[in-house]
Amino acid sequence: MADPLYDRIGRTYATTRVPDPRLAAAIRAAIGDDARTLINVGAGAGAYEPTDLEEVVAVEPSPTMTAQRRLRGGGDGGGADVRVLQATAERLPLADDSVDVALAIFSDHHWPDRAAGLRELARVAARRVVLVNSEPDAADAFWLTREYLPGFLDLIPARYRDTPGLWRRELVELLGGAPVTVAPLLVPHDCSDGFYAAYWRRPEAYLDAVVRDNISVFHRIEHHDAIARLADDLRTGAWHARHERLLQQDALDVGVRIVVAELSSY
Repeated sequence: MADPLYDRIGRTYATTRVPDPRLAAAIRAAIGDDARTLINVGAGAGAYEPTDLEEVVAVEPSPTMTAQRRLRGGGDGGGADVRVLQATAERLPLADDSVDVALAIFSDHHWPDRAAGLRELARVAARRVVLVNSEPDAADAFWLTREYLPGFLDLIPARYRDTPGLWRRELVELLGGAPVTVAPLLVPHDCSDGFYAAYWRRPEAYLDAVVRDNISVFHRIEHHDAIARLADDLRTGAWHARHERLLQQDALDVGVRIVVAELSSY
């Protein structure tokens, strides 16, 4: 049941994957003021779980990641009653319509059967499903992928690479035909949550092995030559010459999306 990848890389996860309050505010708004109960699927260390709900059910297959909830100094739901369950997205141990909201943050691309997992989210949620992840159609917009790690694109299922817009259409189908909105989640230049594209204005961070250790992409593709080229471009100033405009921006659309499916209005 445990996730072998995150059992390996989750040991220092809390050091660089600190929830960013600006992202947290956007996610909390998407969850909605009418939510009282929530399931967080692929909960990891508990980032972005609201602290003002009556109950949070955190589902995580990796014991290593669950242990990070304590080390992070949070992720305990604050005033919420929190249950942590070792389970997978494809078989959620909850009854139909048993929580108001189902949440999955940077999680669904890791599920062995993503379609089954999304259907499970729609099954257990009575009001809405909220997803946060990167949109496949925007994957090559990020300079690190485009200029240094084109192999990242091979991690995207071929059906999404071959058919633009399919990812969005599938979301509607897999979430039961409910109305779905997809909105950009702008990432601040000093984002504290060190996911793959979080350091878009801080390229030196990618030279840090600890930063890379807590980003799954760097465990799934060969990247050492790419990082060496990035280091050289930073040393010579070539990177800054190409991306001078980025240094003037406070937040950027790096392809991260908030998806909200309104089940209660369907």
